[in-house]
Amino acid sequence: MQAPKNIMNVWNQFKHFPMETLTKVWYAKQKPLKYQRSVTLMKQHYKQHKITGNCFDLAIWLLDELNHNNIEAYAVGRNLFNEKAHIAVIAIDENNYKYLCDLGDQWIQPICVDINSPLFHSEECIGFFPGAKIQVQHQDNNVEIFYKRPSGKISKQVFSLNPIDENQLLEAAEFSQRLIKPYPLLECRQYENEVIHWEFYNFRSFSSSMKGLAEEDELLTVREWATKIQEKTGYTYEILLEVLSYYKQLPRENS
Repeated sequence: MQAPKNIMNVWNQFKHFPMETLTKVWYAKQKPLKYQRSVTLMKQHYKQHKITGNCFDLAIWLLDELNHNNIEAYAVGRNLFNEKAHIAVIAIDENNYKYLCDLGDQWIQPICVDINSPLFHSEECIGFFPGAKIQVQHQDNNVEIFYKRPSGKISKQVFSLNPIDENQLLEAAEFSQRLIKPYPLLECRQYENEVIHWEFYNFRSFSSSMKGLAEEDELLTVREWATKIQEKTGYTYEILLEVLSYYKQLPRENS
């Protein structure tokens, strides 16, 4: 179910990239003409501040890198133009087999979703997603991803394998970047004895591994949170402090 070396070489450029909604707030406060950043600007911001972006940023950047490496790829997603929108990428190998590349959900590596591939199977897989076994099934032109947690919890996501054209992708991305929810979110991989999924959401933090979900102690101040996230990601501390202070001022319900 693993992707070939040329796709993995591109994917590994992003293996330490968090997915987060902090950058969109920081950039929106600059009142740009377009809220969806170009790849050139994303690269500049990463070089300056180590910041990455949300699932649209990561997918658009990944598509650009795959294209520069002569790998055919296109965007797939669900709930576009909605607060629950999610976007990922299908990369196609030289044998025309398809692999789901989901940086937004912090996968460890891409996974084969092509029923015609000799690598494809519908059995449980480990090593693809932090803290869960993965099972891939097909239904018509959709792929169903089942996440099986150590607690016994099973969740599912469905992706259409139909490509999203570039104009629709950019329009949906612009919509997403302008949509500021009151809950800050950052997810990243932590490479320890296994790949652990670390999540900061609404001023709480959690880690997920094959041992299960562990909630961490709540911190009291914005400065403490900025320090902790900076340690996890390398993000510029001043940007974290600015954005988290902004989020603290937004009206929100406990979640």
